[in-house]
Parts: sequence; C-alpha cells; structure tokens
Amino acid sequence: MKAHDGIYLDGAWRPALSRDLIDVVDPVDEQVVARVPAAGPDDVDAAVRAARTALPGWAATAPAERAARLTALRDALAARQEEIAETVTAELGSPIGFSRAVHAAVPIAVAGSYAELAASHGFEETVGNSTVLHEPIGVVAAITPWNYPLHQIVAKAAPALAAGCTIVVKPAEDTPLVAQLFAEAAHEAGLPAGVLNLVTGRGPVAGQALAEHPGVDLVSFTGSTAVGRVIGATAGAAVKKVALELGGKSANVILPSADLARAVNVGVANVMSNSGQTCSAWTRMLVHRDRYDEAVELARTAAAKYGDRIGPLVNAKQQARVLGYIEKGVAEGARLVAGSTEPPRERGYFVSPTILADVTPEMTVAQEEIFGPVLSVLRYDDEEDALRIANGTVYGLAGAVWAGDEAEAVAFARRMDTGQVDINGGRFNPLAPFGGYKQSGVGRELGAHGLTEYLQTKSLQF
Repeated sequence: MKAHDGIYLDGAWRPALSRDLIDVVDPVDEQVVARVPAAGPDDVDAAVRAARTALPGWAATAPAERAARLTALRDALAARQEEIAETVTAELGSPIGFSRAVHAAVPIAVAGSYAELAASHGFEETVGNSTVLHEPIGVVAAITPWNYPLHQIVAKAAPALAAGCTIVVKPAEDTPLVAQLFAEAAHEAGLPAGVLNLVTGRGPVAGQALAEHPGVDLVSFTGSTAVGRVIGATAGAAVKKVALELGGKSANVILPSADLARAVNVGVANVMSNSGQTCSAWTRMLVHRDRYDEAVELARTAAAKYGDRIGPLVNAKQQARVLGYIEKGVAEGARLVAGSTEPPRERGYFVSPTILADVTPEMTVAQEEIFGPVLSVLRYDDEEDALRIANGTVYGLAGAVWAGDEAEAVAFARRMDTGQVDINGGRFNPLAPFGGYKQSGVGRELGAHGLTEYLQTKSLQF
C-alpha cells in the first residue's frame, strides 16, 4: 500500500516537522499496511498559514472557475475509483463491493453536486434597499472520521471550496491513506497552492492544534459527541464558527399497518451496513407489542444471512467497546437473539451481527451510541408510546418510519425530533441537508444547506 511520507502543504508533498509516525493497520488481519506522518502543532501551523496566504486569491476567484476546479476534482476521483475502493478496504476493512458502491461512488457524486452548485448558487441577493453578499467564511479546519473516510472529507472540502474558502484537512488516524489520495486528486484538478492542505495526525495533537488555531475561521468536525463537546468549547471560547456532525441513536419505527417483513429486513440491513459504523444507523427498532415476537424472529433470520459478509470494526478498541455494550445489554436484561459477546474469529477486529430483544427504553443499549453491528428491538403500546420512545434520547440525527399508508408515516415523522427521516425505505439523497437535532450536532452538510455553512453575509444598504 503506497503512502506519502509527508504532508500536503502549499501545493506540494513536504516532510513533516514532527518525526512521529502512525501505523495504518488492516482490520481484517491486523497487519501494518503503511505508515504516515503524525503531524504536530508546527505542521498544523504551517498548513493554516498556507491556507491563509491562499485565501484572498481563491475567495476572489469567479464561482464559475471554482466550479471548473471542482468538476476536475470529481473527474480525478472518478478516474481513481477502483484505487479508492481498494484503499478503503485495506485501511477500514470494508468488503470491496461496499467500498466500490458507497465509499468510492458516493463522494464522487457529492463532489459533482458541489461543482454544479458552485456554478448556480446565488452569491448575491437583493433584499429591499440592500444587496446581501454571501462571502466565504475564510480558512476552514476539517476534522474527519474513519467510518466513511472519503465521503466525510468531500462533504466538507467540496462545499468549502465552492464557497471560496481555503481548507486544512485532518483525517482520522485510522484511515489516512484515502485522504492522501484525495489530496493527490485535488492537486491533479489544478487547485492553486495552499487552497487545500492535508495534515495526517492524531486527534488530541493535530486535531486539537487545528481547532485552537487563531488562523482558522470555522471548525467542521464529524465524530463522537464527547469529542464534539471539546471542539465546540474550544471554538466557542475563540468566538469561532463551528459545525458539528456527531452521534446518533436513530429509531426505526414500524407502525402496525406496515409491511413488517420488508421493514425488518431493510432495518437489519441498515444497521449491518458498514459493520454498524454509521452515525445515522437505525439502531433502535420499535415494533408494536402485538407483532413484536414476529419481528424479532424476522430480525434473527435476517441477521443470520450476514454471517461473514460484514467486515470488521476499524480497530481493537472499537471491537472491545462494541462487545462491552453487548455484554452490558445482556447484563441489564436484554435477550441475545443473534450474535455473541465473544469475537467470531481469532484474528481481525470482527463482531458478529447482533440482535438484542426485550430491550427497554432506559437500557444503556437503547440510549448510547454503540457504533457496531448491534440492533436493539423495543416494544411499544401505541403511537404516542412509540413517539415518546423514539424521541427519548439525547440524540436526533436520523430515523425511519414504516406504514401501509405513506401519509400516516409522514404524519408520525413530522413529530420526530430528528434531522432526517426515511419514509418506507426512502433512498439516501446527496442533495438533501444532513445533520442533527439535540446532541447530534450543529449545522448541516450536503446540498445547498451544506454550502451555506461556509458562507457569511454582508449587507450593503442603498
């Protein structure tokens, strides 16, 4: 696995000032596949300075030219689609089919959507006797997670670039290789030096230095709510704009009129996808008590089909965390219908597809984000009870509602405290805003709403 031994700074790959290295480990066999620099505060400072220097020129670049660079970036990523998929598989452990269909294809589509938006967005509007200008917010720090390693970078970098911002990306230390591929593609796309910079490094060192840096105007972070609180506090103390896409504990509400088999099968697939390492996964399935036993049996059967078809978790720490949650669920009274509290293999960071039944709303597994292939199935008595349970966590990122009548599902969805709801299995839309209510975050990503996160307004009165 090819890796750069430097950081991408001011349009070139340069040796990091820090001599520390990060081992990139394949979660399937636990072998080191590459090493990358663990950048320190001085490297972060150099990257931010490069972005600051490049900002005036890029901000003044016509939106049509920014759109052309983003189109070239999309094309450069598309040309490397197979390499991207293989790289994500090597560092995340994702099965190659899923890497091709999701980890490679989705970010290419998102990059293309921002190329179009950059060309069509109204960066000026007239409001009464005022002209309102939508201007780039400045230098962006993008701190991204490992679970969708390229998508999460593109979901921040593409709108930032479309807006006229310059950016420093700090990818997760588990998945830095696809981030390096992204920097190569940006270079090939002809982005001016300093417009996009990449520092690989550890969160508490490089991430913290980036969040604290006085030369950064906006911090965009995706990851755990715990780390998001720290970054939000740091940014808030500096009166710096922050965008946070954090955890979730999304409810999959199956109303009595729904096609139960379809709702359960799609719900199980949603949780097992990416080995459960999805912040928006529907990890709580809510079923009316009259159909509960049937639903649990359907879920058990569905989980058994996955077997070895799901990949490992990203690292040993995550594996131990998820197995610990399964143990805690059983200890608190949940019934283990599928899966195990033990790893299914001697090697690799695998966790079996797991279904927990007889879960009650106050249990730990019904309240806290597990981030693994673990589904909790809960009973409800009536629609009001289902709504109370669905809204009864600190999170509000996503969700699903199933009903025989679409209008019935929509009426329920309107009452859910969450940022995104899929109706009867609605498909992911890369143009729709993505983000959370409550402790699931601040701000939105994707589409026009994602673009506006990177803009600030100025009013000219006439």
